[in-house]
Amino acid sequence: MSRLSFALVLLVGLLAGGLGSLLLRTGPDDAQLKATVAQILAQQNAGKTVQMAALDPTQVNKLVEDYLMSDPTILTRMNDKLDAEKKLAERKAMKDELTAHTAEIYQSADNVILGNPKGDVTLVEMFDYNCTYCRGALPDLATLMAEDPNLRVILKQFPILSDGSVDAARVAVLVGKDPRINYWDFHQKMFAERGEVGASQALEVAAALGGNRGELMLDMNGKDATNAIQDGYKLAKALNIGGTPSYILGDEIIPGAVPIDQLREKIANLRACGSTECPAITAPNPAG
Repeated sequence: MSRLSFALVLLVGLLAGGLGSLLLRTGPDDAQLKATVAQILAQQNAGKTVQMAALDPTQVNKLVEDYLMSDPTILTRMNDKLDAEKKLAERKAMKDELTAHTAEIYQSADNVILGNPKGDVTLVEMFDYNCTYCRGALPDLATLMAEDPNLRVILKQFPILSDGSVDAARVAVLVGKDPRINYWDFHQKMFAERGEVGASQALEVAAALGGNRGELMLDMNGKDATNAIQDGYKLAKALNIGGTPSYILGDEIIPGAVPIDQLREKIANLRACGSTECPAITAPNPAG
């Protein structure tokens, strides 16, 4: 039974049990009703049986209808409350998962770090070189790094679209560890390639930027590249990430390419209140 259905059944029981006649005579009293519901729920939580009067469907339907019609906003308020609690629970679960995987997200030796390595805010992007949405989001990423000197960016390989994507990611992992190659230049040139990219395009771009094509070809199927890609898959599975681009920012996972203004706002919120949503979402007050 959904929480909304339970609340309605509870309301029916209250009305049929005698509280209904009182409310209908005196008018709905939110404080009184809230206190009564809280008492009944407390009894349920304590394992006590809550006694309800026998329900006469005809009388109950009329009582419920009259009560709800006296304030038609009741159901709207109930739905709003349930939606807020659902959002709170989802955000908490997301934050808990991100906290549990902090090391894999931010401390992996395979991370490519751009922007300010000591920045006060870190934006993580999981991407695929054959992802058209990643290509479309690239100018926004460049703009954010150019306008925000305190932004750190982490790129993570997440090749999920094709075998070519996997091969390109294998080369990219090695490029990220090669001090002779500027990864940001490699990254931009890869997304500037036309059509589907794979090993040949990645090797060509890397060689043009100073990499050793022969060494890259020999090592691209080695354990370093394989482990890096597998680690990305494991992290994505743990965080329930299934598409590209996907961003991790503070206490939020952001699926898909989002407008730059939305990212700016979330970054500003993270600096202002420690959460991508301000005021930061917190647990409800038990006394409220």
